[in-house]
Amino acid sequence: MSAILIYTLRKNMALISTARGLIFLALLGIWASSQATCRTLHEPSSMLERHEQWMARYGRSYEDITEKEMRFQIFKRNVEYIESFNSVGNRPYKLSVNLFADQSNEEFQASHNGYKRTSNPTSSPVTAFRYENVTAVPSSIDWRKKGAVTPIKDQGTCGCCWAFSAVAAMEGITSITNGKSVSLSEQEVVDCDTSGEDQGCEGGLMDDAFKFIIQNKGLTTEENYPYKGVDGTCNKNKAASHAATIAGYEDVPANNEKELLKAVANQPVSVAIDASGSDFQFYSSGVFTGECGTELDHGVTAVGYGTAKDGTKYWLVKNSWGTSWGEEGYIRMKRDIDAKEGLCGIAMESSYPTA
Repeated sequence: MSAILIYTLRKNMALISTARGLIFLALLGIWASSQATCRTLHEPSSMLERHEQWMARYGRSYEDITEKEMRFQIFKRNVEYIESFNSVGNRPYKLSVNLFADQSNEEFQASHNGYKRTSNPTSSPVTAFRYENVTAVPSSIDWRKKGAVTPIKDQGTCGCCWAFSAVAAMEGITSITNGKSVSLSEQEVVDCDTSGEDQGCEGGLMDDAFKFIIQNKGLTTEENYPYKGVDGTCNKNKAASHAATIAGYEDVPANNEKELLKAVANQPVSVAIDASGSDFQFYSSGVFTGECGTELDHGVTAVGYGTAKDGTKYWLVKNSWGTSWGEEGYIRMKRDIDAKEGLCGIAMESSYPTA
């Protein structure tokens, strides 16, 4: 075989080998690209993508690029906080990236709380406490199971938690007394109870809401006077159609969880709490033990109590931030803590309507 022929064969073989290598590299690139595409579709690879997916999930949109960038930065900080919190394995409760994840804690407090703490609680008149002499209560109770709790509602960005708390307690005693569950109107309270401390979306007190309901001789139904989430003009015609009434209200002795337990054992009770912290904003599940003080700023309703599997005693609390927050709208808060005020001040200012 001539030298020229041998050279030509070797050159052709080299070209074939090079071509095979290039084909292999191309196929490898295609495979890697497909894997990256799969990760993009199923596993968010950046915080920007997570924000876009969160926006789609909760139907959130922004007016312009500047607002979107600001909201993204808040979202990023909140997600990092939530993930850092959850990374500690021995915590009794978890946080989640919920519908409030693009709001700063200050914004959230301003739009979702609204309880006006009594300026001088020691000067408040002492009311009767009908459960004072109760000596035995069940080890646990859940008024939802007894039909005394209506489905979770959502106050939106109106600071009328106080109205939702009072109405939920009234719905409870109405069901216990009459054997019928009826959803009553928070919007009637927001629109019509405006002559004193209660000022609709700008805040109020549960006790003052009870006073209004007594003077008004009752409340109409949610269906007749539906919730709008904004301050409105009182519709006196709708407000005159009473679906339920209360005879009065009583305050639970302050700073005493045992007395509060007696009341909750007998009916749902309006309670005020300090819900100002980020842990409360992003609470997802478990028994809440956490970061809160006693600067009462939110009205909710204690609808039961019990003991978790690990032995932790808790209050079962109905909130008004929709079902995507917490345990489908509820929170379990640690009970019997070593502080007379109770966790987040839950035992400081509580009351209930009477039939």
